[in-house]
Amino acid sequence: MTTDAGTHGPIRWGILATGRIAESFATDLALVEGNELAAVGSRRPDAARTFAERFGAARAHGSYEELAADPGVDVVYVATPHSRHLEDVLMCFEAGKAVLCEKALTMNLADTERLVAEARSRGLFFAEAMWMRANPNIRRIAELASSGALGTIGQVRAELGFVGPASTARLWDPQLGASALLDVGIYPLTFAHLILGEPVGIAAAGTLSDQGIDVAGGATMTYAGGAVASIAWTQVARSDNRASVAGDAGLIEIPARFHHPTMFTHWHDDRLDTLSEPVTGRGYAHEIEEVAACLRAGATESALLPLDETVSIMRQAQTILDQLGVAAR
Repeated sequence: MTTDAGTHGPIRWGILATGRIAESFATDLALVEGNELAAVGSRRPDAARTFAERFGAARAHGSYEELAADPGVDVVYVATPHSRHLEDVLMCFEAGKAVLCEKALTMNLADTERLVAEARSRGLFFAEAMWMRANPNIRRIAELASSGALGTIGQVRAELGFVGPASTARLWDPQLGASALLDVGIYPLTFAHLILGEPVGIAAAGTLSDQGIDVAGGATMTYAGGAVASIAWTQVARSDNRASVAGDAGLIEIPARFHHPTMFTHWHDDRLDTLSEPVTGRGYAHEIEEVAACLRAGATESALLPLDETVSIMRQAQTILDQLGVAAR
């Protein structure tokens, strides 16, 4: 944090980029007490001004560099495509800013490791914006799984997909980091890790576009304790977007879209319970609350958004992309 404003007043956020995900984040930011949108940055000054007027930002910057240098910003939310994350996050670090960066954190394992090492060497807060981890229902599911409420877990299943519009360049252009795994597959991959931890084996298959990006795929992962996870992702089909966690004493089922649920079911002891934890706004509010709590406590890493697990999951993603035959980027 560049000033003590976040300690004695609201956490002052800067949003880097003005796309759809930035709009969703800004909408939920307004719902979280003790946080404010101080500034926004865009490579187009008119886009920055429009965004600032719409979401109440005090300042609109016509470049990412100006946003990073703004002394009135405590933490930057990086909302650019993941093909830009490495350079944008490093720029924010150079300016001494704490960073919450959209998923997938980078394009490959080496770049993820570089950013984590850089944040740690500078003593700056850093986290991947995997908002699913902060969802109260996902947190409750993880607690139930780890508590033994399901008995010994033997199976996790999760899939996520949609039909990507041909007009959305970031979904199809390799130069923009297009990858169905990094865009949507990262959610089922993270969910499996959240429940079962690091796999000992990964077997993946999928389909590539004419330009060599993965557009659909699946993976089976095995674990030291004998559990198996089956995950799938696609940007060319309407999948059911559900997930489940099965043990020898119970079953949890999460309806679509599983990565931001408002409820889930828990079968145990011959009865079915429907459980629901309240979700604020679209769900981004909960990761905002977590980052703000870390900054106020002077923490540089979040136990809810752990950097070591981000690295582990990117290592798994790298293995999957290699097995699919996606060219190194």
